[in-house]
Amino acid sequence: MGTNIIGTIFRWLVRGAALFVAVSLGWVIAYRFVPVPLTWPMARDAIEGRHVTRDWVALSEVTPAVTRSLIAAEDARFCAHNGFDFEAMQAAAARNAKGGKLRGGSTISQQTAKNAFLWPGRSYLRKGLEAWFTVLIETVWSKKRIMEVYVNIAEMGPGIYGVEAASHHYFDTSAGKLSPVQAARIAAILPQPI
Repeated sequence: MGTNIIGTIFRWLVRGAALFVAVSLGWVIAYRFVPVPLTWPMARDAIEGRHVTRDWVALSEVTPAVTRSLIAAEDARFCAHNGFDFEAMQAAAARNAKGGKLRGGSTISQQTAKNAFLWPGRSYLRKGLEAWFTVLIETVWSKKRIMEVYVNIAEMGPGIYGVEAASHHYFDTSAGKLSPVQAARIAAILPQPI
């Protein structure tokens, strides 16, 4: 009888894992082709009564100064890594060990995975799921798609999501017409958007 229970539990665990893999892979494949409709931070802001502003734009409609500024500010090795920058993670861990304000070593890919699929917060479960979704998007999406999703869902102020909404809010222009200085200012918002 004990063997039957263990066998049943094992089958349920295997089925649950297979379902999780299938659902998460399907979700990532869908977002490869369609705009991300909603994120946890957007939902949080809406629930709290904050007006949420977001206008999805193709990456081709965003001035290249934005992507250059974001890579310079957030993830200098974006084009070279496969989702994880282990050097940046080690440097962040060393800084954090000295005390003071905690800093992360997350890449643009990790931030995109977190923003598109997960909730904000710090826990081992969320970080594990972030790693899983990072591997998936790095496998299924192109770097261009990762950047496109990132520039459209990143929080860039209270209730302001994406570079197009930020461009209109801060500079009364479109993301395609931002100057290099304006693009750099938007990139500077990202570590502490609120």
